[in-house]
Amino acid sequence: MTRDLLIILILLAALEAGCTGDQVDTDTPVDPPGAGQAESSARGGDEGASAPSAASRCTDFDPLRRAFFGDLHVHTALSQDAFVFDTRTSPMDAYRFARGEPVLLPPLDEDGNGTRPVQLERPLDFAAVTDHAEYLGMVAACTRPTSPTYESEPCQIYRDEGGRKKLGVANGLGMDRMMSVFGGWESLFDKRTCGADGASCREGLKSAWEETIEAARNGSDASLSCGFTALLGYEYSYTPELTKVHRNVIFRSLEAPLPISSRDEPDVYALWRRLREECVEAGRGCDVLTIPHNSNLSNGQSFDLGYEAESPAAQVEAARLRASLEPLMEMMQIKGSMECRNGMWNVLGGNDELCNFEKFLVNFRSETGPPPDCEDGTGHGALVGRGCASRLDFMRYALIEGLREADRIGVNPIKVGAVASTDTHDGTPGAVEENLYDGASGRRLNDFRFSPGGLAAVWAEENSREALFDAMKRRETFATSGPRMRVRFFGGPDLPEELCEDPNRIALADAAGVPMGGELTIGDDSGSPAFLALALRDPGTAEQPGGLLQRIQIIKGWADSDGLFHQSVYDIAGSSKNGASVDPKTCEPRGQGFDSLCGVWRDPDFDASRRAVYYARVLENPSCRHTARFCLNTDDGEQPAACSDPDLPKEIQERAWTSPIWVTPAG
Repeated sequence: MTRDLLIILILLAALEAGCTGDQVDTDTPVDPPGAGQAESSARGGDEGASAPSAASRCTDFDPLRRAFFGDLHVHTALSQDAFVFDTRTSPMDAYRFARGEPVLLPPLDEDGNGTRPVQLERPLDFAAVTDHAEYLGMVAACTRPTSPTYESEPCQIYRDEGGRKKLGVANGLGMDRMMSVFGGWESLFDKRTCGADGASCREGLKSAWEETIEAARNGSDASLSCGFTALLGYEYSYTPELTKVHRNVIFRSLEAPLPISSRDEPDVYALWRRLREECVEAGRGCDVLTIPHNSNLSNGQSFDLGYEAESPAAQVEAARLRASLEPLMEMMQIKGSMECRNGMWNVLGGNDELCNFEKFLVNFRSETGPPPDCEDGTGHGALVGRGCASRLDFMRYALIEGLREADRIGVNPIKVGAVASTDTHDGTPGAVEENLYDGASGRRLNDFRFSPGGLAAVWAEENSREALFDAMKRRETFATSGPRMRVRFFGGPDLPEELCEDPNRIALADAAGVPMGGELTIGDDSGSPAFLALALRDPGTAEQPGGLLQRIQIIKGWADSDGLFHQSVYDIAGSSKNGASVDPKTCEPRGQGFDSLCGVWRDPDFDASRRAVYYARVLENPSCRHTARFCLNTDDGEQPAACSDPDLPKEIQERAWTSPIWVTPAG
């Protein structure tokens, strides 16, 4: 065993008990760890919703929990838009890719097979295929030769057979053109596609869902090593007037009802009620949660409560329903980050320069300038750059809105933790490496507004469906912009200042406080709560070492009696003045950084009479964005015009966000 590998293994073990803050230089590369990476053996499905017995526990079961990394937002050829992008990856292919096997992406050969191989540098621990519920049955009816409507004219057009392509989809497709295509789905999928009585599409839906379930069953590692877990899910894609109000639906087991489409239930509360009725209360061993994504493109609608006109009792019931089924939100994916945005209506506390991170449709100059503020309303058209932007498009302010609503009706309906994912339409979960990413939807880079997306990280006792789901339900999760750094966050009134130096810090914090996703009730005589935040860098691989850490911050949010939102940002470990940078000509990192960071912090401005929410943000040193790497590795004559754009982002500061801890006054 090499000295560097021994060091990183010690550090990995240290994170389970805490972290140190030793500063190191980038000239000392870190070898990849041997623990925590997924294995590639096949795993069969487990059906029950009960907790695993001691005899069936994974061999690495840990009561203090381990960090597992995955992707909860993955589209395959069963999604209507992915198929049009020439994706032919099946759900089973996607799970094989997540386990480390290669898949083939477009361009397609004359037989309709992919020709470009891609493969993860490191396997994932878990993934969920989440194909669109909308038109799922129609896609199956048009792409399976056994379907009675397979040879219908709309299906031939959809499959682009015989030069009949009328959808207008091609590489370099602009958003306006893409939306005009989507607007044609209704006319394309008519009675000729589904049959006069709709039976072809109903059978297609059932068949596609059975394929998805079998892929989750066969894609998991059935051994007690629990090397990889395939979760079952789909996407509910409500898109009113080109506004993205989408949610992924994730199940605890493989016992699940048919997907619910927004074409059948355009009201999200109706979706939640049906999920409660058909899954949670159906007596079939089913449990479920939903995860909103791309709230940054929702014109304020993702977290609009929508029940204010109801009776007080109905408002409480709706708030409780939402809180019970939606414990998480997607903080980042290929279409940008959803943490925060500067200059929003009635948000005080000054600018947070780190809020500018990966803002879809904002990174480049616009003839129309930034969108207007929705203020206390909502809008439409964000998918094509139209309408207003709302503070409720971003997690930080949605969390504060939840605090304000809890003051009003006694229930917090927006109590969400953080995850990230990709929203890949290639069937390639976890393909987030900046050095490998070369564009979305099977195309070479042609739209630099996109990012590779992020990863969901879950602190669970083991890598099983039940343990992962239960951790997500209690919000013991964090989001990363791609790196696999390990981050923990605890809060409690009695956490000692010297906790970072204690080798049993995790067990002590677990016993004396609550982990990320938890809630603290603080009395008038309890004093200010303390927070423990610690992080271990992503070691990366031998060929591509991970970045060094720069600092840990804690972000606080609250609302005052006038309804104004407040935010504060505190550095608690590391430093932004470490002189770290990246060489733009070689992408080599420069300067000092940290293998690990730890800090204990007490709120100096704590008010025991007011609700507040806190979360941690961990930052790496700057590194090259995928756009800079692509332009550096592409000959001048083949570079897209964007490579010469001075506004093209060339650097990125990768990061992680923890789920929040809520602080509630006693009584």
